[in-house]
Amino acid sequence: MGNLENKEKEFAQILKFVTRTARENKNVISKQEVMDAFSELELDDSQMAMVFDYLEKHKVGIDAPAEIEDDLTEEETNYLEEYLKELKDLPVLSDGEKRAVSMAAIAGDRDAQQKLINNYLPLVVDVARMYTEQGVYLEDLIGEGNVALTRGVTMLDAVGEPDEVESFLYKMMLDAMEAVIEDNLAEDAGQQKVLKLVQEVADKAKELSEDLRRKVTVAELMEETGWDEDKIRTAIKFSGDNIEDLESGEDKKK
Repeated sequence: MGNLENKEKEFAQILKFVTRTARENKNVISKQEVMDAFSELELDDSQMAMVFDYLEKHKVGIDAPAEIEDDLTEEETNYLEEYLKELKDLPVLSDGEKRAVSMAAIAGDRDAQQKLINNYLPLVVDVARMYTEQGVYLEDLIGEGNVALTRGVTMLDAVGEPDEVESFLYKMMLDAMEAVIEDNLAEDAGQQKVLKLVQEVADKAKELSEDLRRKVTVAELMEETGWDEDKIRTAIKFSGDNIEDLESGEDKKK
């Protein structure tokens, strides 16, 4: 069992690495790079097909840029249209201007830093579109990316070279969006855990209630199941005091 768990953990880590490598390369990775990354796990054809299917579903291009199709809600679509209209008025820097502005921003020039922010706001949108359909609203993804961009332009002294500025800011956008997605997944997992607890307590209360032909007390449920009081009280709390077959009042333990 341990070896299987280790292999599954290694598989997940490699898949995360491959996905991130693609993101850092503007959302493209070669088929050979994917094959090489998983070579030590000796996956069969069907397992590798699952890997490529996962990457496709996460909008990663294999050997060529993926066609990004936005499956957005009406609210997100309206937001994106309005937001892109606002960005159209921003000046676009030529390569020469971008280099000069980057050098000034690295030196701490605030006006140059603001020009870089304005220049890379459309890039934030492109990055956010790669992460839609992962449980976080597009507006929130863009918001996180914009915050990262605004922070990033004040940290360019750590970069030093103007040619590395865009890559540095791009990675900060990726980090920010991946972090908010992970937080959302963790929150969803926590909610699922709570729902499971409430359902478990409700089922046991119903079962005992049917035997006794009345609502049961917390103490009776504790005695029947061996659960501690905190577990039952937590379920009552998260159910909004709405476990039908359970008396939620403070009762004395038997």
